[in-house]
Amino acid sequence: MSFYERRLQADIDEIRAEIVAIGETVEQLVARSVKALLSGDDVDAYEVVLDDLPVNRRVRALDKRCHAFVARHLPSAGPLRFVSSVLRLNIALERIGDYGVSIARQATVLDADLPREAARLIAAMDEQARLMLRQAVRAWAEQNTELALGTKAMAGTVDSGLHDAYTLLVELGEAEDGSPVRELFGLLTVYARLERVSDQAKNICEEAVFAATGETKPPKRYKVLFVDQTNTSWSQIAERMARKAYPGSGAYSSAGWAPGAALHRDLATLADDLGLDLEGAVPKGVEALDRELEDFHVIVSVDEDRGLPEIPFYTAYLHWSLPENREAAVQELSVRIAGLMERLRGEDAP
Repeated sequence: MSFYERRLQADIDEIRAEIVAIGETVEQLVARSVKALLSGDDVDAYEVVLDDLPVNRRVRALDKRCHAFVARHLPSAGPLRFVSSVLRLNIALERIGDYGVSIARQATVLDADLPREAARLIAAMDEQARLMLRQAVRAWAEQNTELALGTKAMAGTVDSGLHDAYTLLVELGEAEDGSPVRELFGLLTVYARLERVSDQAKNICEEAVFAATGETKPPKRYKVLFVDQTNTSWSQIAERMARKAYPGSGAYSSAGWAPGAALHRDLATLADDLGLDLEGAVPKGVEALDRELEDFHVIVSVDEDRGLPEIPFYTAYLHWSLPENREAAVQELSVRIAGLMERLRGEDAP
């Protein structure tokens, strides 16, 4: 190994060790903030707030070191991917430290005697989110793509915890002796910050894959649900128009407010005219989707705007009025679908 190669590897090892150290520190900040919240320890909560300041300085120092690394080595290939990933990890880890501070500040204002279910959920989300963070940093440091992908898959548990938290907070607020609004908002902040720790851990996993292989995160595929009265006509057409025009941009489904027994007779003719495949099309109801509704990024009503009893928090709900004339309705759907997918994926949406 040449002198240059030894120097390059030494700098890489130092930067890697610093990322691992910062990762361990911010994980402990989150752990301490949650412990302070559950125990009512205001003293340690304020210690967490102050202990985040050295983390911020270390992050800024590492950022400067990375820029010096680029200037000194003019890296390419693996070393360039490495330093690029470090710059993004730096941001993720600093934000996780900030999440710990947010939780710690809530610990100083929330009643330590939290509702039992609320405290149990906080502890469970904290444990899972920090496990993800720990494994994500390890996967990056070891360039272990298998561990990175496995850790990303754990995020669903934390996401489910956030959904349960919303449901719980609504129940607490609507109870006869309901919790004060300020306390509910404080708890909501805690749950949201823990979910964000999980999200940042996912980002670190993606950086681990990138640093090891050069593979970047694939563009997001959006889940879109088209709804009409019976799911026997336009919602079926809209689903298949979107699937044909933008197969690589999304996953498309359709449903009806009150599903009919069979598709309209003239639907097959219309589908043939448009070159659409109706094989396997069976009317289904919105209610049958139940909690699957939360998985959709966009729900589009293509006739009567009946709306949903409760629109999932992370779902956008749209209403498209279609002309009575069939040809005009097809044209309107085509334009609307194109506009939606370009907004979601850009002008080059596949």
